[in-house]
Amino acid sequence: MFQNYMKKLFIVLFLVITSYSSISQTSEQVRWKTHSENTKIIRDKFGVPHIYGKSDADAVFGLLYAHCEDDFNRIEQNYIWAIGRLAEVEGEKAIYSDLRAKMFMTIDEAKVYYENSPEWLKKLCVAFADGINYYLYKNPEVKPKLITRFEPWMPMYFSEGSIGGDIERISTQKIKNFYESDSTILLSAVYKSPMQPNDNEPRGSNGFAISGKLTASGNAMLLINPHTSFFFRGEAHVVSEEGLNAYGAVTWGQFFIYQGFNEKTGWMHTSSYADVMDEFIETIIKTDAEYKYVYGDELRLVKSIEISLKYKQEDQLKDKNFTIYRTHHGPITHSIGNKWVATAMMWDPVKALSQSYIRTKLNNHNEFREMMNIRTNSSNNTVYADADGNIAYYHGNFMPIRNVKYDYSKPIDGSNPETDWKGLHTVDEIITVFNPPNGWIQNCNSNPFTSADIYSPKVNDYPRYMSLDQENFRGIHAIRLLKNANKLNIDKLINLAYDPYLPAFEVLIPGLVVAYDQSNKPNQSIKEAINILRNWDFAVSKESVAMSLAHFYGLLYLQEGKYTDGLSVLERIEYFGISSPKQERLEIFEKTIAQLNSDFGSWNMPWGEINRYQRINGEINQPFNDKSTSIPIGMASGQWGALASFGARSYNNTKRIYGTSGNSFVAVVEFGKKVKAKSILVGGQSGNPDSPHFADQLQRYDEVIFKDVAYYKEDVERSAKQTYHPGEKKK
Repeated sequence: MFQNYMKKLFIVLFLVITSYSSISQTSEQVRWKTHSENTKIIRDKFGVPHIYGKSDADAVFGLLYAHCEDDFNRIEQNYIWAIGRLAEVEGEKAIYSDLRAKMFMTIDEAKVYYENSPEWLKKLCVAFADGINYYLYKNPEVKPKLITRFEPWMPMYFSEGSIGGDIERISTQKIKNFYESDSTILLSAVYKSPMQPNDNEPRGSNGFAISGKLTASGNAMLLINPHTSFFFRGEAHVVSEEGLNAYGAVTWGQFFIYQGFNEKTGWMHTSSYADVMDEFIETIIKTDAEYKYVYGDELRLVKSIEISLKYKQEDQLKDKNFTIYRTHHGPITHSIGNKWVATAMMWDPVKALSQSYIRTKLNNHNEFREMMNIRTNSSNNTVYADADGNIAYYHGNFMPIRNVKYDYSKPIDGSNPETDWKGLHTVDEIITVFNPPNGWIQNCNSNPFTSADIYSPKVNDYPRYMSLDQENFRGIHAIRLLKNANKLNIDKLINLAYDPYLPAFEVLIPGLVVAYDQSNKPNQSIKEAINILRNWDFAVSKESVAMSLAHFYGLLYLQEGKYTDGLSVLERIEYFGISSPKQERLEIFEKTIAQLNSDFGSWNMPWGEINRYQRINGEINQPFNDKSTSIPIGMASGQWGALASFGARSYNNTKRIYGTSGNSFVAVVEFGKKVKAKSILVGGQSGNPDSPHFADQLQRYDEVIFKDVAYYKEDVERSAKQTYHPGEKKK
């Protein structure tokens, strides 16, 4: 009797569960169908998707569907990293990257953030997941590496648009050292700031805003020139009947235009020197079963969270468990000596995601400034221009208020309440520039106190933590050019942004020539090379042998030069060119010649024979190979002051160097009664080697021939090559 009852109960429960699952699946598929019917994708002759949706959610659905068509691999990879599941693909070596993600937000917390979002944002997050899941449903041949279903809480992990954002500044090695050790609480060790490692290619971007007084049309103009990893962002145009009409660069897997423009406003983000992260040294006391930390006269409980992570080992998934700790300052990320350190940074994903999206729909500077008061764009500066003729610059956006008695460039005593952040500075209090009389604004990740020449903000008017008073060669280059700019149009601004002059070498190379000329016993074997540099105009080109010599001489000197601890790259190069021992300069150059002879059989090598573009397949990490097809590129590293940056180095024991970062998506925009723009995307829109858009912009990229942006519907339709609803066959 009891067995029959249980059997019937099981059948009923099975039918209920099956019915619920069926209803849920049907509901989702109905939503997909509705989105698809309300959304049209028009691809132009370069494969750029122009997405037209009835609602913003429809447009987001179409954008994610189109981006999956172009490069699902990168979308999935970005979210594998962001949500902390990288070790499931790459093995145990990535587990501390995953732990870092969970330190600031567990998946359960991400779900709570999503559930507490405003309804309009929740709709966009659902549309984001729907667009990707519908793509996977319609394309079963696509096999994800890990994530077979995307969820609407996932954008909470990837809300601001930068590559990695602030969280990547936190060392996974330090996390590992702390969470793999049996930490005991002793007295604090003396803190010594480690010297920052030298990176061959500076990370950052260029943004120029030009007022009508310097343009041929009298309209404001904007240069959008991010220096990112190649192929990290695609190009897109997203339109809805709810007021969305934005064009620009979209980080794969995000549902907003990150750097771009609409008909009335344009925005360009550059990496910031603004101090938005701090380390707080906590004084920890161990009680019977828990940790507490000192805060003034209080003992506060350290929050502990159990985290279980999976990692791949051969063909199996294994578990690794951690207990992570947080104080009100943030998660415990590492230790200094035996003192625990909490890292504080902006973590407000709902506001950050809201700000990123709202920015794309604004009509004037007043609205833009009001949006900036959301104050969650933490890792970037913003260069701005609009159809009313305004130009502006915001140095950072999220800026904690600190007590200026303390030096926040070093870890600070977290037990002292005086060191706590005291809220955020308003936009009126941060470093800004608005309509300077000189008519231009530039930021090249350099000092904001030279952003508008003599009309720049003054360093003494702001707390020292708001910015480093530090210049770079790109900033110097930009200022020289903009001081002489006049009657600019789109093509002239493109030419200015690709000016080949390299100001670092006007400092470095004459010092080498002087050292040779003043040598008692000049080395005759390097005389010809010295004379080539002597007669060089410091401009990069594919044909230039001087560029090859200067590049490798500069790199080797940065690696081996002495007496430069604590100096910036610009200061080091100035020292090497002016003040370093002359014999040292000659020795470094002789090593440079020997290296070129060894690698290429001769030092007399044109730059284009060495500096190359190569994309063999759609993988994120390319198998660069000197024997495979590549093309010469006449651009140079931003380290030398190249505005058009091409960051290249050798890989896999190659002799040639291959570009992987720098100019990727670039656009020049002119506002007015109608917005006009030109753009270029390194390689092409698609990550699929079989696509006609895998490399169809490559020759244009090399020759600096920008394409006309189709922004208005009539122009889009005129350039249309394919028109379809998501899920349909392309016509």
